[in-house]
Amino acid sequence: MTLRNLKDKLTNPIFRTVGETADRLGLEVYVVGGFVRDIFLGRHSADLDFVTVGSGISLARAVADRLGKKGRLTVYSTYGTAQIRHRDMELEFVGARKESYTRDSRNPIVEDGTLDDDQKRRDFTINAMAICLNEKRFGDLVDPFDGLADLERRIIRTPLDPDVTFSDDPLRMMRAIRFATQLEFEILPATFEGIRRNAGRIDIITKERINDELGKIMRSRRPSIGFRLLDESGLLERIMPEVYALKGVDTVGGRAHKDNFLHTLKVVDNVAERSDNEWLRWAALLHDIAKPVTKKWDNTLGWTFHNHNFIGERMVPRIFQSMKMPMNEKMKYVQKLVGLHMRPQQVGEEGVSDSGVRRLLTDAGEDVEDLMILAESDLTSRNPVKVKSALDGFMALRERMKEIIAADDYRKWKNPINGHEIMERLGIPPSQEISRLKQMVKDAILDGEIPNDHDAAWNYLVEHMGNLTVGCDNG
Repeated sequence: MTLRNLKDKLTNPIFRTVGETADRLGLEVYVVGGFVRDIFLGRHSADLDFVTVGSGISLARAVADRLGKKGRLTVYSTYGTAQIRHRDMELEFVGARKESYTRDSRNPIVEDGTLDDDQKRRDFTINAMAICLNEKRFGDLVDPFDGLADLERRIIRTPLDPDVTFSDDPLRMMRAIRFATQLEFEILPATFEGIRRNAGRIDIITKERINDELGKIMRSRRPSIGFRLLDESGLLERIMPEVYALKGVDTVGGRAHKDNFLHTLKVVDNVAERSDNEWLRWAALLHDIAKPVTKKWDNTLGWTFHNHNFIGERMVPRIFQSMKMPMNEKMKYVQKLVGLHMRPQQVGEEGVSDSGVRRLLTDAGEDVEDLMILAESDLTSRNPVKVKSALDGFMALRERMKEIIAADDYRKWKNPINGHEIMERLGIPPSQEISRLKQMVKDAILDGEIPNDHDAAWNYLVEHMGNLTVGCDNG
């Protein structure tokens, strides 16, 4: 057990307030978990977890009374916990406890316990340290599992047998990988083998809890660390089979395609270097998601993945829905970027025509810069000639986009002809023909055939609609 006093780190008055209140009630009290860990990592933590040997709710009520209007108390009697919101902090109170589990649930059977019992139930040694707040021992570090040494060694390790830790609460497997990603620590081999052995237990964890950990991995400095560990542990195949399917290389006649999983991880890290936008990072993870289902061998062309961008765009809502991710504008944003991710390179290769640039700006809208980041991050080739050609194309595209945006901001472009007007004035019922007529007008404007003007657009539509077969298909 580490013997060390950290009173110089407990400068916030709340620690004395909690300690003095506990002394009056005759209770032991400790600050535990992330705050203690972050002291040694030099990170700020606004969430404070307090463990008392006794009733956490009783202590929380007494602390809230002492804080008066400065503290807002919420009690969760079912779980024996309480929370106080105090200024910009969240204070969590719980009584020390020991836990046991049944095989088919991560919800524990809870009993009152000692501080030692409580520390044994913690997920990792670096999260099992506690600092006493009672007056006689104020600032004393209680570290029975050498968490401080593991911090110094940059190790993720379970306090007890990893098979017990991960089988009892399988979400801890995700947390181990998340901490390894966030902190860029190594998971102790014996602990990692415990994750491999218990990977199947992840099936009892809700998608929402898994997504919470995935989001924290995705927001890390290098998300690829987490996704590699998820793969190596056997978890990725269970929680994101579509991403797992990107793995591997096929060879025909000595010609192989790249490993799309490794390529994808590189793209995600490239995006992460340039943007903190979590959903842009998700778009990077899913940008090639349809390659496994579109992969074909062509004797002339070699390996092809025709239309993987469009098919991937259609796959995104299904993936979000199956994973219980938000089916809102965030999903639509990811879906759009997946569908468009090849467009900037195509426009660059075609010589950056004005019509191509206008189409790119209208389709990407306000997300055009994010699309450019994704497209540029997608450039992972080791061929220097290919890389230079693509970079030159992107540079020319960016310059032409600036000029066109300055002249007429096509990111905010709106078709001057809408479907209701077409139906009312031409007597065409709702059908696919409406979309085709609108697209015809859009193409004419973007190609520079007619000005972006309602009357010019309407005259063009009437003049050229005979080139399309107008039908009455309602389906």
